[in-house]
Amino acid sequence: MLKVLIPTIMLFPTIWLTSPKWLWTTTTAHSLLIALISLTWLKWTSETGWASSNMFLATDPLSTPLLVLTCWLLPLMILASQNHISPEPISRQRSYIMLLASLQTFLIMAFGATEIIMFYIMFEATLIPTLIIITRWGNQTERLNAGTYFLFYTLAGSLPLLVALLLLQQSTGTLSMLVLQYSQPLQLNSWGHMIWWAGCLIAFLVKMPLYGVHLWLPKAHVEAPVAGSMVLAAVLLKLGGYGMMRMMVMLDPLSNQLVYPFIILALWGVIMTGLVCLRQTDLKSLIAYSSVGHMGLVAGGILTQTMWGFTGAIILMIAHGLTSSTLFCLANTSYERTHSRTMILARGLQMVLPLATAWWFIANLANLAMPPLPNLIGELMIITTLFDWSPWTIALTGAGTLITANYSLYMFLTSQRGPIPDHIMNISPSHTREHLLMALHLIPLFLLVLKPELIWGWCY
Repeated sequence: MLKVLIPTIMLFPTIWLTSPKWLWTTTTAHSLLIALISLTWLKWTSETGWASSNMFLATDPLSTPLLVLTCWLLPLMILASQNHISPEPISRQRSYIMLLASLQTFLIMAFGATEIIMFYIMFEATLIPTLIIITRWGNQTERLNAGTYFLFYTLAGSLPLLVALLLLQQSTGTLSMLVLQYSQPLQLNSWGHMIWWAGCLIAFLVKMPLYGVHLWLPKAHVEAPVAGSMVLAAVLLKLGGYGMMRMMVMLDPLSNQLVYPFIILALWGVIMTGLVCLRQTDLKSLIAYSSVGHMGLVAGGILTQTMWGFTGAIILMIAHGLTSSTLFCLANTSYERTHSRTMILARGLQMVLPLATAWWFIANLANLAMPPLPNLIGELMIITTLFDWSPWTIALTGAGTLITANYSLYMFLTSQRGPIPDHIMNISPSHTREHLLMALHLIPLFLLVLKPELIWGWCY
């Protein structure tokens, strides 16, 4: 764990001491090196399930894929931001990259924490850099409003979790994940215990987000700069799924009765957000709503509490992280050239940028779960486990899958096909940097098809 955490912390002096000419090159190379070192976590040697560097930081098959995804994303965020941040004053450039590096530090400590209270602190700490990125580097005047929504939704959900964790500490005497899995099951039978159960999960359901408490997400995505959108979609939403998996272990037997409304809401959200996507005019907003739909499936898979549900949820989280991050990068490359996120004003780009259209096509196929990509494996496992839980869910998941295919094709056709509008006169060609960025997102996605057990969690 420290072999990645210490180089990440050493990024801070690197950022502030590098000469302005070499700032982007040095930070990208440094973060890419950290990402390559993090791949060693995937070589699993431990028999017990946990591989720990000390009592407070450890990895297991659930956290490892998410940790590697976090480390892999930092160089990609720096690459994606280079074009629109480099004209700014050098101190602002350094601050921006420093916020991205601090976000990675908090996320590594959140996914690697063995103490639930340390996970909670790092879970909350990720709010601060994200909030600054959205409110300081956002595109529109609405960014302060988006930041407020993001802050208060997350805080309102996570304060009950703090109280629930203190009560858990009082009743069990420990908050260590290593010990809690072996402790006596809690005797949960009263109304107070039901409220405690809800308190444990609501913070994570808001973060995912569950349909109904999702309004902060499209606002935050639309207003954030490209790196903010990438890290929100790829990693921060996954904190919710990860936290739910960690907490569900302790919440039996109450979960068997109380998960019904949450699973129904999650699956209803898959359909509703899909229908909202079909009506969107804003490209980033469409991608953001599609994230809500996919995370609804993940929530449904986790709440069934089966091995297949958990496995499908982990696979879909990793696959969705890479796919939605690619889509946000592509939306940004389009925005940098046309200066509009409205799809009808920035269409017909296939004629001008044919190679970028190829990336769009692959990313959209990944988004609608094309075989044999991990997106399909994850969705099939979740749909199967939900069908086993209740055959009626097939109506909702089936409709959701059809609508997902519809809006993905709608997004591709609207943004790439058709005549070029008259107001788009001179578009600069695609840069090698942008093609590298897309390749570094999509090549790992295709490679995971060859060895999916890396992201299967505990199930091999």
